[in-house]
Amino acid sequence: MSFNPLYHHTEAQLEEELRWIEAAKANPEDFRPLYEKYYKAIFSYLYQRMSSKDTAFDITSQVFLKALTHLNKYEFRGVPFSSWLYRIAHNEMVQVFRKQKEQRVINADINDLRFICEENKEVFFEEYIPALKKLIGKLNEKELQLVEMRYFEKRPFKEIAEVLEISEVNAKVRMYRIIEKLKVSIRKINV
Repeated sequence: MSFNPLYHHTEAQLEEELRWIEAAKANPEDFRPLYEKYYKAIFSYLYQRMSSKDTAFDITSQVFLKALTHLNKYEFRGVPFSSWLYRIAHNEMVQVFRKQKEQRVINADINDLRFICEENKEVFFEEYIPALKKLIGKLNEKELQLVEMRYFEKRPFKEIAEVLEISEVNAKVRMYRIIEKLKVSIRKINV
């Protein structure tokens, strides 16, 4: 899996981020570095899953407002601050889907789908794309979120576990089961 610097932080980066968090807890005006570092990523996370850019902007604003107002409850757990922001973003997005009956959207390109096959030592064929997209669209919300975070966003399992509030082993096991489910379904289609 390719390295994504947004989700993979060095110890020095985590320490710097923790200093920013502590400064923002003492003075809300010091929240700016965190906002600037993660605004685009949180917006992209939401917009990738929504049909309306305006709604994604609105929810992104809500995420940062909630993060700022509840910053005193934040606990450092050895993963980037973004894990907490993504958890807030996911919860806000789910609320919007419930209230507005908005449809969940999946935006993936062929390279993202190719990676699912390659990481799992499967042969990839371009003709699998339509079937794979359809099968991914039929996954339940928790399965879909795992696939998006692992393959589309290239997150490490440690951060996925933090966002989903499960163990890292549980995240890996769930991902393995999803991939097996997709493989079985693809084989049935191609028989």
